[in-house]
Amino acid sequence: MRKMSFQRCARTDKGVSAAGQVVSLKVWLIDDILDKINSHLPSHIRILGLKRVTGGFNSKNKCDARTYFYMLPTFAFAHKDRDVQDETYRLSTETLQQVNRLLACYTGTHNFHNFTSQKGPREPSARRYILEMYCEEPFVREGLEFAVIKVKGQSFMMHQIRKMVGLVVAIVKGYAPESVLERSWGEEKVDVPKAPGLGLVLERVHFEKYNQRFGRDGLHEPLDWTQEEGKVAAFKEQYIYPTIVSTERDERSMAQWLSTLPVHDFSATALATASTSAKVGLSLKMLAQWVPSSLEGSDGDGDTD
Repeated sequence: MRKMSFQRCARTDKGVSAAGQVVSLKVWLIDDILDKINSHLPSHIRILGLKRVTGGFNSKNKCDARTYFYMLPTFAFAHKDRDVQDETYRLSTETLQQVNRLLACYTGTHNFHNFTSQKGPREPSARRYILEMYCEEPFVREGLEFAVIKVKGQSFMMHQIRKMVGLVVAIVKGYAPESVLERSWGEEKVDVPKAPGLGLVLERVHFEKYNQRFGRDGLHEPLDWTQEEGKVAAFKEQYIYPTIVSTERDERSMAQWLSTLPVHDFSATALATASTSAKVGLSLKMLAQWVPSSLEGSDGDGDTD
């Protein structure tokens, strides 16, 4: 019996779908093991490959980064004066450049306490490191244009990715000024909208430190799954993308969420600070530096951590 790592793809109807999850377990290496395992699984859950790993390997603890993608109809980026669900909308080069400029602002280490309901502004674990975030070129499915946002980070908190997407959408549509993004890193509470969970998919888990130490020791293969890329792409085209497209058409989750953006007050924190300072003087600003913001409730959505 050997310790093995399996790459699996899964489409889920609730929570986060996975296009490249990795699980580790000890198994007997029998002939045609992948086919035998897959024969007992539903069609929307597939084991795509396996690698021999070290005896103490744990796929959750050894993962040092994750890549998610968020697929959304591009009418989400249309200006707020347009119809909330204009299926004829096509993302212009200029708007795509604006989206990518804003998404790039998330890279590096920031205090993301405003992007989750689980952390206070002074908690060290609210600081997260984002390696890259960008939007790919749009494509059309069933007459509706979609785009995929990729984000790679060391780890993510509950709702973090959906709120990162939500704030950029609000800025591009004209509901919020770009200054809100910079202000969200501060300690004060900022009203950050949470985009729908439908389009969120775990794209890949990374084991870069493990690969550097064991990937070329002659006994173990690096966990990069390059040979399975074609199978992953086919799985996304067969199960994940069609599910997102059909569910969006049936439930209109993005269109309904976009209609709620006008109720968000993106200047509330700044206005409250100015108003209170005028009444009681500058000493209250010192107080605001150590009084944590209240946290709102959360129902969870599958963002990791």
